Amino acid sequence: MHIGLLGTGNVSRALAHGWKGAGHDVLLGSRHPEDRTDLGLPVASLDDTAAHAEVLVNATPGAVSLALLHSIGAPALAGTLLIDVGVGLSDDFTQLSHPNSSLGEQIQQAFPLTPVVKTLCTMDSTVMVAPGRLGRPGTVFLSGDDAEAKRATGRLLTDLGWPPSSQLDIGGITTSRGQEHFAFLFMGIAGGLGTHVFNIDVVAEPR
Repeated sequence: MHIGLLGTGNVSRALAHGWKGAGHDVLLGSRHPEDRTDLGLPVASLDDTAAHAEVLVNATPGAVSLALLHSIGAPALAGTLLIDVGVGLSDDFTQLSHPNSSLGEQIQQAFPLTPVVKTLCTMDSTVMVAPGRLGRPGTVFLSGDDAEAKRATGRLLTDLGWPPSSQLDIGGITTSRGQEHFAFLFMGIAGGLGTHVFNIDVVAEPR
């Protein structure tokens, strides 16, 4: 698939390498692509990345994601699956930019013709693309209103090493709140463990 990743930070680069290794065609989108030619990955403008992509990934800082997507425009995003991995966490890790909502919800509300799926935002970029290094992957969550969009996202997660048994569909896009608000607990766990390379595993009562 042609996958466009908005952003050129650690998360975007890690995902791009992961999907490239699985055989997908990846392109990073930047507001200043001429300054990002040293990444070892193709980089284009935001508009060109959106036009290229069958699937778009929002890997930009959550506090600026909506403005960036609006700069691309709703017509360019219509009908394109948008996987949102962003979290609007302040620089000091004490506040969310969407405390009574979620970035995933707000993107879906702003772009109703673009199916949005929230996933991968409850872990470090290392685990996103190499869950097997933990011994067992743990759980990755999916939130979204469009069933086919979630199925397509699930296939891309499998390409990163997440077996279907590790993927948990937790409901509509409003459940993005739980994923994003987990950021505070993530930081606490990271402090307790002394590392960001971990994941959580949902353990249910045997049926």
